Amino acid sequence: MTNEYDVIILGGGLAGLTLAMSIKQKDASISVALLESRKDEATTAAHKVGESTVELGTYYLRDVLGLSDYLEENHLHKQGLRFFFSPHVKDKIEKRAEYGLRKKLYYPSHQIDRGIFENDMTRMVKNLGVEVKSGTRVKDVNLSGEGHTVTCTQANVDQKFNSKWVVDATGRAGILKRQEALTKDTDHNINAIWFRVEGDIDVAQWSDDEAWKERIEDGIRRLGTIHFMGQGYWVWVIPLSSGNTSIGIVADPRFHPFTSLKTIDKTYAWLEEHEPLCAKHLREKRDKILDFKILKNYSYNSKLFFSPDQWGVVGEAGAFLDPFYSPGTDFIALGNSWTQDLITRAHVGEDVYIRSMVYNKVHANFFENWLPIYQDKYELFDNAQVMAVKLTWDFALYWAVPCVLFTNKGWTNMSVLKALFTVKDSFGDRFSELNKNVQKFYLDWGRKENKEVEDIFIDPLSVSFMSDLQRDLSKIDDSDEALIQRLESNLNLLETAAAEMFRVVSHKLNGTPKDLRVNPYTMSLDQTEADLMVSGSQAGAISPKHKIAEALQPLWL
Repeated sequence: MTNEYDVIILGGGLAGLTLAMSIKQKDASISVALLESRKDEATTAAHKVGESTVELGTYYLRDVLGLSDYLEENHLHKQGLRFFFSPHVKDKIEKRAEYGLRKKLYYPSHQIDRGIFENDMTRMVKNLGVEVKSGTRVKDVNLSGEGHTVTCTQANVDQKFNSKWVVDATGRAGILKRQEALTKDTDHNINAIWFRVEGDIDVAQWSDDEAWKERIEDGIRRLGTIHFMGQGYWVWVIPLSSGNTSIGIVADPRFHPFTSLKTIDKTYAWLEEHEPLCAKHLREKRDKILDFKILKNYSYNSKLFFSPDQWGVVGEAGAFLDPFYSPGTDFIALGNSWTQDLITRAHVGEDVYIRSMVYNKVHANFFENWLPIYQDKYELFDNAQVMAVKLTWDFALYWAVPCVLFTNKGWTNMSVLKALFTVKDSFGDRFSELNKNVQKFYLDWGRKENKEVEDIFIDPLSVSFMSDLQRDLSKIDDSDEALIQRLESNLNLLETAAAEMFRVVSHKLNGTPKDLRVNPYTMSLDQTEADLMVSGSQAGAISPKHKIAEALQPLWL
């Protein structure tokens, strides 16, 4: 048996398996070894978070890897993210303010049972010619420009494997991240616990109110990723194809100390206090818990993702942001796409030094630019009005730029990346600054107003431009110029929407004119009317746009 490979992937979880598949699908001549510490198949109730996919990661699995039929047959169709606010009526689900879909999404996503998925994927990559070495524990990785050597133990026997590339996909073990001192703090200190229980839990059955049941298309509530929201926390409920249910609590320790959640008994007591309806429906499952895991201060970044010396880190071996919007598979999709592109290009003799540096910078910037969406925002999670607007903004931001770039292969298109991200005051700079300012606006707004609302339903697709953005996710532009123009148009939409959101709130809280011209890059609720007038007179200020104002009406509670 050979010990020489083109690529060695450390770790046989979601990131490692999908990377191995993408490499072999792109170039079957590339020899790939995948080293996995687990000896046997994963249990159905795998000790892993990451069941819920959203659009970018879904496109990667379904369209890039060609797993559409497999996912349809073996995993549940997910029906978006669903949020329940109004914690003052938390014992009556039908009274809580609800944000989610009324009907099926235009673009599919899935609830993936990770144990089943990883077992099936292991068989698939073996069929593609990947050498999967189970029960292998990595002891040392010697990285060298002349070729890398991985020392490991399999069946109590030490072995050495050589390769041109080494990719770390070991998750939180982060072998290369630790070895190369790559860990970078995110200043986003949030804790999580999760567990799985036997049997299905359907929140659509938590009320006998027929009017509440009938306002959503049958089956849509059950198949969503459910978020029960309160100040400083959210609780998830996710159905799985195995017939089991995933439960998680994610909490900011400023409001909910980690000590209040770190055992299953404390978790149940916490649920009784903060989400009594969840606790009620979980009592009968107390002796049917399949696993339990805790993660303290789970968010982290990496100083490097791709080395010009032909090694890299993908998935949670590199960075992890926050599970709130289910972005884990998205980051795997992006990291794997960049890694696969570098490997397959280098394999045919291309010099990928510059490309690896560009990808590293873009990956790092993307992570940093997405951080403000979560940072310090857990304190807003009981605020139905602010969160209804913020959720809509965050979805629009995601669909309008990262998803469009991914479906159009823009993240690996050097001419597109150069045009969007490398010049001064580029598209990327504007996109980043706009989001940072809007996220600060939400935090300021939430600290000034938090009215109690109940028995309200908000469908994000009732906002006309949101429906358009979702429907157009599968649209492929016919040239780089068309893609760039589409992104510019989407950014203009986001600028206009941000200005209108601010205009409404500033008028309500500060009495500023309804027709105030707003610069979305400088707007602040702490500014006086005179300051805002000056700001609004600057280049880039936006006057009221009737269509956008009208589109946003369903969000004002």
